[in-house]
Order: sequence, then structure tokens, then C-alpha cells
Amino acid sequence: MKPGEWRTLGLFAAEDADELEGVLASMPLRIWRTDEVEPLSPHPNDPALPGVGAGHEFLIAMTIAVPDGTPSSAVDDKFNREAQRARELSTQGHLRRLWTLAAEEPVRRTLGLWDASGPAEIGTILESLPLYAWMTVDTTELSPHPSDPVTPE
Repeated sequence: MKPGEWRTLGLFAAEDADELEGVLASMPLRIWRTDEVEPLSPHPNDPALPGVGAGHEFLIAMTIAVPDGTPSSAVDDKFNREAQRARELSTQGHLRRLWTLAAEEPVRRTLGLWDASGPAEIGTILESLPLYAWMTVDTTELSPHPSDPVTPE
């Protein structure tokens, strides 16, 4: 980003690309921004928790690449343990939402909304994931947007 530029992430629901384009085009600031759209799919470990967390929110993009030659039983075991850990972190309020991004097998891409007290805690949480050794992680700390419909006025 250049000085004076803003980067905003938004989640929009639409039936198809045409409906999404209509929503984006209707926004007054559209003339000054560039939109990059990434379709999201439901993730099997998505907790879908309502409300806003008490700490800092983080957008975490995870790319999971299973090492070549890993036995399928070991892969299944790790993914099962990952699902269990996701449920634990959801119950604790750290994992807010999960989505699956398009990717070619054997690579898997996940986008998640997480909550933690700060960067150190989110790092510790991510390192506790059973699939962490197979992940490339991109962490973005989020701040409230003035137009966020969940933020009280």
C-alpha cells in the first residue's frame, strides 16, 4: 500500500457474481476503489459464532500442503485432530468463522476469522493446531471499519 491508501476487507453474500457486482457498484466509494473478489465456500469446522469477540480480530489465511508420501491414515488422523482442536478453540471464543477457498488438491486453502488478546496469543493458538507443521500462514490484524454494520454508532 502507498501512503494515504486504505485496505478494507468485506464479506458480502450474493446469489451469483452479477448480484455481487450490483451490490458493490451501488456503494458510493466504488469510483475510488479496486475490488478483488474471492469466492468462499462453507468449511466443515466453521463454528458460525454470532457477535463480536472481546479481543483483537485477526484474518488468517492458511494454505495446507500435505507432504508427499504421507500415508492417508496419518492425513486422516491429523485432519480429525484439527477438527477437534477447531471445536475447542471455537468454544473458547478464539475461532469465530472458517471458509474454504478454491485450491487444487493436495493443497487446501482456508480463511478464518479469529479472536485473541494480541499477536503473541494468536501465534501461540495457531502453533497449537495439529496441521500447523503443514501450513503456510498469513495473519492480518483487523481494526473496526467506520461503516461496519455490527459496530455500534
